[in-house]
Amino acid sequence: MTPHALASEMAASALGEIPAISQVLVRKEERRLYLMAGEDVIRSYRISLGDNPVGHKLYEGDERTPEGQYTLDWRNANSDFYKSIHISYPNDRDRELASSWGLDPGGSIMIHGLPNNAGDLAFAFLGLDWTDGCIAVSNEEMEEIWQLVADGTPIQIVP
Repeated sequence: MTPHALASEMAASALGEIPAISQVLVRKEERRLYLMAGEDVIRSYRISLGDNPVGHKLYEGDERTPEGQYTLDWRNANSDFYKSIHISYPNDRDRELASSWGLDPGGSIMIHGLPNNAGDLAFAFLGLDWTDGCIAVSNEEMEEIWQLVADGTPIQIVP
């Protein structure tokens, strides 16, 4: 991966000058989300995960973020968080795994900003794992991701 500046270091006017994003890569252990154009890292963001971040999501309520290959398939401008983009979890494998345990795999896994009601406490969310299994970034970063990443973009989530 070719290192590039963090989103917070880039001027908003630079958005029009970057190549199309071909993939989103999430490295859970690093707490990083990367916007990729081919093999090049175009943007990098610090992320927050679920309260129980280690391992693949197994069932609804386990507060884990899934691991594997998915697609960013739709978005919600009016979510309970500052914008959200849906990750296509669960896939067939996820459903089979949860079913073998007699459990519901859950769903509604998103990349999103901070809670809409965070107000003056928004700073308290940054750098902590606080979601129910989603991937959270700051509102400014979510706005940039919203603009740069198209529906249908693949997302790879690795430990």
